[in-house]
Amino acid sequence: MQQTDVKIGFMPLCDSAPLVVAKERGFFAGQGLSVELSREPSWSNIRDKLAYGFLDAAQMLATMPLSCALGLGNVKASLVAVLGLSCGGNAITLGGALLSALGGEVSAQALQAVLPSWPQPPRLAIPYPFSTHHYALNCWLAGAGIDPDRQVRLVVVPPPQMVAHLTAGKIDGFCAGEPWNSLAAQLGLGRVVASVPDFLPERIEKVLALRREWAEENPQTVRALVRALLAACRWSDAPENRAEVADILSRRPYLDASFGAVRAGLAAIRFYGGLPNRPDPVQAQWYLEQMDRWGHLPPGVDKAEVAQRVYRLGFYDDCLD
Repeated sequence: MQQTDVKIGFMPLCDSAPLVVAKERGFFAGQGLSVELSREPSWSNIRDKLAYGFLDAAQMLATMPLSCALGLGNVKASLVAVLGLSCGGNAITLGGALLSALGGEVSAQALQAVLPSWPQPPRLAIPYPFSTHHYALNCWLAGAGIDPDRQVRLVVVPPPQMVAHLTAGKIDGFCAGEPWNSLAAQLGLGRVVASVPDFLPERIEKVLALRREWAEENPQTVRALVRALLAACRWSDAPENRAEVADILSRRPYLDASFGAVRAGLAAIRFYGGLPNRPDPVQAQWYLEQMDRWGHLPPGVDKAEVAQRVYRLGFYDDCLD
């Protein structure tokens, strides 16, 4: 018998919209599913709860099922990504004295120019060690000749805490998903200096991840989840629905953030289409190559094999109209 009560973890981010919309507008119920959405405080919380069976499914960074499969970060779990949920929505925000030092020009090249006179490496936050944000930020810095391992200090901060850490001066900037960049800008605490899709376009950002064993035991449930979420992605992507999406997301059970910041944060996110929904192993392999580039992969990893094993096209293909 297939499971119909499903608990799904999510992070309070704009690109959780497909999950929230599927719940609030009845797309899950229309597929015969009773879904509980569990707002989690950090990506590591989501990783651990999914790996140990406290969640049945989860919104995850596109890199997370891959890092879990390889045991990076001390947790090894056999996870599969069965659907892409979004692309876009990440940005780099700088604030405080570092932003002031850059003056009118806010770019990686301008940052590179001020670093030699900076008293200590700037503290830049990312939400997870093996995150899409980590590799995007490294690419942005390295493109201007900045060594991310030596000239800046990367620290891990959960997305909802980015603005508070910037306010308190604990960090000088961050790379995170929306609406936290937009909120920092609207509060006058920081400035968005780069939108990740502008220099790394066409990259899947979030996926629906499951434990492999659970997916194999409940294939009909997985297909129902994929169908419901594809419908929610399509609805969320329609321009005429974006204001309602922002209204739903801004509510207390979900992002608990201002409507204006959420509405602004949705602008650069795509929810529907071949990209971002197709869990393409080519996307997975690109991220594995970034992990390798920055010294995060153990030697001898067959990147193509891992990509094919973790990013599973079968359920997505089964649910196409």
